[in-house]
Amino acid sequence: MHHSRSEPRITKDMTVLDVVSAYRSTEAVFRSYDARPGACVCCSCLFETVESLARTLGLDLNAFLREVENAAFGETSR
Repeated sequence: MHHSRSEPRITKDMTVLDVVSAYRSTEAVFRSYDARPGACVCCSCLFETVESLARTLGLDLNAFLREVENAAFGETSR
């Protein structure tokens, strides 16, 4: 089965809730950033888009999307 890396399956317009509901393994990625806002990301940012959350956390959007996708699909970037 061939997956195109040029077309992300998780997009910047999806909400945190959309992503975690569809891909439970991504919850650990979101939780790993809890310390930055000083609150549970999965609790307080569920309705934020991935793009908005990345901006709030001061993260590079593309790198953050890759990290979330890697968690969702079990892929490694190396």
